[in-house]
Amino acid sequence: MIQLTNIEKVYRTSTIETLALNNVNLTIRKGEFASIMGPSGCGKSTLLNIMGLLDQPSQGTITIDGQPVTSYKDKELARLRNQKIGFIFQSFHLINDLSVLDNVEIPLLYRTGESAGKSRREMAKAALERVGLSNRMKHFPSQLSGGQKQRVAIARAIVGQPEIILADEPTGNLDSAMGNEILSILQQLNDEGSTIVMVTHDEAMAKRTHRLIRLFDGTQVADTLVSAGIPAGV
Repeated sequence: MIQLTNIEKVYRTSTIETLALNNVNLTIRKGEFASIMGPSGCGKSTLLNIMGLLDQPSQGTITIDGQPVTSYKDKELARLRNQKIGFIFQSFHLINDLSVLDNVEIPLLYRTGESAGKSRREMAKAALERVGLSNRMKHFPSQLSGGQKQRVAIARAIVGQPEIILADEPTGNLDSAMGNEILSILQQLNDEGSTIVMVTHDEAMAKRTHRLIRLFDGTQVADTLVSAGIPAGV
C-alpha cells in the first residue's frame, strides 16, 4: 500500500543543514497496522508526513497503492491525499467555530459528485455514528472532552472511506482509559480493512499493532513483527 525507497529528508537554512531521515526503505502492506517509535526528534512525524504526501523527500521515491508519486504536482498530490488517506493528529486540529458535524464534513468539501449536498451530510453522520458520537453532532469542540475530540478527528479521517489512515500520536493527549478506547477504534477500522500507520511513544500501544518500526536519529534501526495477529499476506 505504501512503499518508500531510499528516502532522505534534509532541512536547510542559510547557516545549518539537518538530516531528518537517512536512507529509509519501508513497505507497508495492505491491511497492515504498523506503529513507529523512537525518541523525540528522531524523524517519526517527518516520516509520517512523507507517507501522507504532506511533505516531499529530499531524495528517494514514494509509491502509494502501486502509483509512483514522486513526480506528482501539488494538485495531483492533493487529489490523491483526499481520495486515499485519512489523517489523525495528536492535537485534534478541529475548527472551534464549526459544529462537530461540520468539522467531519470538511474533507468532503473538496470532492464532487456523490459527496455533494445531502450525501455529504449523510456520510458525515455515518462516520460520527461509527465512533459513537451521533448524540454530539450539533456540539462544538469546546463542549467536548479530549477523548471525544479525538473521536471527532477519527470520524473526519474516515468520512471519505480512505484506504490508508495515518495517526500521529493519536493517544498522546489522552489518559490511559481514553487512549485504550481510541486504539480499540483504530483496531476495529483495521479489522474492517483499513491500512494504518501510527506514530506513538507508548510501547504498550505499539505492541497492540501488527508491526513495530523503530527510528533513531532519522535512521530505521528495527522492524519487528509483534503478536497482535498479522493479516493474511503480510
